[in-house]
Amino acid sequence: MTARDDQFRAALEAERDELLSASDETSIDRKPVELDQQSVGRLSRMDAMQVQAMAKAQENRRTARLQMIEAALKRIDEGEFGFCVECDNEIPDARLAVDPAAPRCIKCAG
Repeated sequence: MTARDDQFRAALEAERDELLSASDETSIDRKPVELDQQSVGRLSRMDAMQVQAMAKAQENRRTARLQMIEAALKRIDEGEFGFCVECDNEIPDARLAVDPAAPRCIKCAG
């Protein structure tokens, strides 16, 4: 493993930790909305359901990003990091600096 790989590993692990922390902080927003009309009015319940839907969508995006990060960390461990998963060409460091989890070169991603 090279110093370059260590640098990208650190960035990926930091992003992973940040996403996991954000997921923990918003877990309450994803819980089911109670339908007890005596404790919550109709509009408040609708607002709560909207917040829940947005929180679930955000969690889905976080989960997808976490999967990309885990795949990139696996490529680092296997010595395949920095190479396109489709054409096997090297991914430029400039692209990896923008998104260290990028699995494809610009040509294959487009």
